[in-house]
Amino acid sequence: MTLTSLRKWISSPKLSIQGKIFIAFGLLSLLSIVSVTGIVYVNMRETIKANAITSVSDSIRQADESLNVMLKEVDRLNTVAVTNKNTVIDTVLSPSEEISYEWFQEQKRITEFLSGLIDYKPYISRIAVIGLNGKVFFAGGPWIDRTFLDTKTMEYMLQNGERHAYFKQGGPADAISVGRVLRYNRETIGVVMVDLNYDFIRKTYGVKPTADSILYVLDEQNELVYRSDSAPSSLSPQMEKTIYAHPASAGLTELAAEQIIDGKSYIVVSRRSDYTGWTTRALIPLDSLLKESVRIRNLMVEVAAVVFIAVLIGTLQMSSRTTLHLRRLKTMMTRVKDGNLDFPKTEIGTKDEIGELYRVFISMVDELKRLMEGIRVSEQAKREAELTALQAQIRPHFLYNSLNTIKYLAKLNGAPNIEEVSGSLIELMRGVLGNSNEFLTVREELDYVSCYVSIVKYRFMEPIPVHMQIEDDALLECRVLKLMLQPIVENALMHGLGASASGGFVVIRVYEEEGDLKIEVMDNGKGMSWEQIDALLGTKGEIPSRFSGMGVRNVHERIVRMYGEPYGVKVFSEEGLYTKVEIRFPRLWNPETQAKEVG
Repeated sequence: MTLTSLRKWISSPKLSIQGKIFIAFGLLSLLSIVSVTGIVYVNMRETIKANAITSVSDSIRQADESLNVMLKEVDRLNTVAVTNKNTVIDTVLSPSEEISYEWFQEQKRITEFLSGLIDYKPYISRIAVIGLNGKVFFAGGPWIDRTFLDTKTMEYMLQNGERHAYFKQGGPADAISVGRVLRYNRETIGVVMVDLNYDFIRKTYGVKPTADSILYVLDEQNELVYRSDSAPSSLSPQMEKTIYAHPASAGLTELAAEQIIDGKSYIVVSRRSDYTGWTTRALIPLDSLLKESVRIRNLMVEVAAVVFIAVLIGTLQMSSRTTLHLRRLKTMMTRVKDGNLDFPKTEIGTKDEIGELYRVFISMVDELKRLMEGIRVSEQAKREAELTALQAQIRPHFLYNSLNTIKYLAKLNGAPNIEEVSGSLIELMRGVLGNSNEFLTVREELDYVSCYVSIVKYRFMEPIPVHMQIEDDALLECRVLKLMLQPIVENALMHGLGASASGGFVVIRVYEEEGDLKIEVMDNGKGMSWEQIDALLGTKGEIPSRFSGMGVRNVHERIVRMYGEPYGVKVFSEEGLYTKVEIRFPRLWNPETQAKEVG
């Protein structure tokens, strides 16, 4: 069958859409699988070799980069330590003797400093400061004392630690030590040394492309830092020459070559890091790589057959489901056309164009139903709002008249305290019920606070002084959210000073800082703990303001919702001394004040 006749057969109008999709996908899949399998098999041997080199090179590079990240972090810790004069240098140079109180305090301070440097860094086992005068301080393990001054490691650090020095320690516990000379007035006074956990070195360089491949890591002195578990215990002269060969040039190099060692072919991959000067060398036996070619070839044939069968089954299912969804979608559209919006929906969960078309169609139907329901609800809400508005006009008016009557009777009967409380309550109620504006000026907020203080002062044994400190009178015309200060002042009076409030006072300070408006409310009451502060600003445990219905947390949330971070409320307190609440607003001038200034 020629290509032309095949095309005509597939395009025949007698075939259904499902049949056309199935035949086209089946032939295309068969051609693709056969082509790919043939090309891969022809180039398999060279591909395996190239992939092995690339894989090992990438693994070594990633291992070097991971080690470099850890070493750079350690270098930064060393830099922090050697440049810290107050905690490190002064402690090393201190004349305090062991065992004394001053020496104990110094040891505690520097040990806490060193512990803070290595906290949450599991790859660091120990950090130590070793002074040439015999003072030794460390955090982590193992134990270290002044006998370390006579070790080969200390000698190496002093000779090479002008910037940073790397040294592999042997003994019961292997470790990579990173040291730097500690100087004061251009004189060497000691060494700061960080030990890397050797287990991290093993995990970092656990590169093993084949079971019998081996890997070695050598330092700048061509000394062995690490070797893989598969490395032989003894080396032949030719193998030793290959492993311990010096890199071809300084700097960062990557080399990969095929070599014959002891009559056996190896791929030797070498890499040298210019950061540490360490050389990583991996040896991969070619036999282990190429013996897999036959198995891989057979596996590819099996996989190709399975994939082809799976493609045929999947194509059949896909073509069947595609046409099924089209028929379902047509049925639902016909019902909507007839005016039935509550038709039974047949779910189409595919992610293709048909699925997208279904979801858009359903969204369109849902939106149409929502709009129709919204019209019905809005009409009902409109009728309820008219009734509520009528009731709202009656209640405040009746309340003001009642309070004015109480104030008048108190004046007639010579009760100035009742007259004062009634007048203050009238002003507060006007601010809450009569003023519909969301914003007030700072001056109006302070007036409401004064009215509130006039009411609650009769609860206490003696009057509580409330001082107001205004940095600039112009700030009184700034706009703030309505009823921001009253809940804060109420919290200071009721909870901060307590019931008796003997000797207590409250200070309200208004000032400008960094272009923002700040208002502080401070009292000399009993203060709060951190847990109480968290409860005050958190989501649990706070009692709302009795007057405004908003607590401190509600004030903070309103400000953050309106202006965003960093505006809002902050609480500073010390138990038994004071509590200070700081409110931060953007400095927004009252439009009426600005209009007067322009006019």
